[in-house]
Amino acid sequence: MATLVSLMIDIATGPGAYPLLDVVETLAMPSEASRVLQVVVWEIRLPVATMAIVVGASLAVAGAEMQTLLNNPLADPFTLGISSAASFGAALAIVLGFGLLPVAGTLLLTANAFVLAMFASLMIWALSRLKGVSVQTMVLMGIAIMFFFNALLGMLQYVASAESLQQLVFWSLGSLNKASWGKVALAALALFATMPIFIRARWQLTALRLGDIQAKSMGINVGRLRLRMLLCCALLSATAVAFVGTIGFVGLVGPHIARLVVGEDQRVFLPMSALTGALILSLTSILSKTLIPGILLPIGILTALIGLPFFVSLILRSRREIWR
Repeated sequence: MATLVSLMIDIATGPGAYPLLDVVETLAMPSEASRVLQVVVWEIRLPVATMAIVVGASLAVAGAEMQTLLNNPLADPFTLGISSAASFGAALAIVLGFGLLPVAGTLLLTANAFVLAMFASLMIWALSRLKGVSVQTMVLMGIAIMFFFNALLGMLQYVASAESLQQLVFWSLGSLNKASWGKVALAALALFATMPIFIRARWQLTALRLGDIQAKSMGINVGRLRLRMLLCCALLSATAVAFVGTIGFVGLVGPHIARLVVGEDQRVFLPMSALTGALILSLTSILSKTLIPGILLPIGILTALIGLPFFVSLILRSRREIWR
């Protein structure tokens, strides 16, 4: 219910504020609304507000499953380098017009982000297959991947033309403004395609929280499970990054809030993570339009400012647990 209310408020908020009741009536009975209100609600604001819901849910689900797979509270697509890899792939398309898939066509940016996000996920999974490698080592590997692709992204920014650089910087800050119904459909397709896979493996993922040895004793193929789930997480991360840019901390904060509310059981933890992530990004979208009147702030900046204190608290909590 909170997510639905936030969606309505997001649609009603903007340069030309409309009463919430008028927005609801336009959504329910568009033929009876004025033509201006129809265009503003259905063609301009609703795609943006819906993209916030879909992307927030996608990032939170990906973060929830990464924390489960790696048994680490700091794991999410941003901190493990998957978002950085996807960002570099998108930057290749923006700055150089280079495509990693020759048949990508108009989806060049999305395809590049997807390919490199998959590559980063496979690197993390390949490391997990080595003998003696712990989940902590995998997290450190993810952080190394993040810095590596951030360095490559910095090189592209250095050689980019002024126009490409401006586009790249604007995109990397995260923005929902260029959302369209076509992009919303593709992002939603990725979410709806991966959710059944996560739900089908819910008991295996719940068992994995007990540790690899216990999961294997229950007959679970941990290596195959990690590969399948990491690929799904990469798909969600790549799609989100390709359409809205780099948005950090939603995949970190959302699952932890959901875990505090419903616990670790994947049957309720996963849907709650999706709803929490959707609510966080929807509220951030509202905040980006109202924090400074007349200025639309990049949504990636706000999620970083909101999520950073939470991230620091997790680090301090993990440090206390290690030293006990």
